[in-house]
Amino acid sequence: MVRRSLQRKVSRPSFVLADAIVATVMLGASLSVIVGLVGRALSVQRQGERFETVAMLLDEQLQMVLARGPDDYLQRFPATGKCDAPFADYEYQLAITSNGSADAYSVKATISWRDSGRLQSESVETRIAPRRGDEPDPDRKPDESVVRQ
Repeated sequence: MVRRSLQRKVSRPSFVLADAIVATVMLGASLSVIVGLVGRALSVQRQGERFETVAMLLDEQLQMVLARGPDDYLQRFPATGKCDAPFADYEYQLAITSNGSADAYSVKATISWRDSGRLQSESVETRIAPRRGDEPDPDRKPDESVVRQ
């Protein structure tokens, strides 16, 4: 009887040590997974902010063409260049194609930037009706409605 209780007392500390080691390994694995998820979440958030900025810059370029008219925009303003501060890391490129004298112009705006050493770009293409008459702010609506995809 004395031997049995002695064996229980000796084997019990080894189980406690094994439990502590297993718990430490599980805690370390859990923390590494959490740190990885936080890093990924920050990366995705930064990418989302970058795309929000790109969308705003694309909209700005198209609004400039719309406000000034696509007719001779490329003769009066540059088709490529760096965006104004604080967006100097981004570059724009405009392509305006005439589809005939009375048809809407095809306008394509592209914003490019470098992310982690790779060149990336996003583009938007739309149609803008030409200026009709000498109105200072003409109503630019194409003859046919535009089908967006």
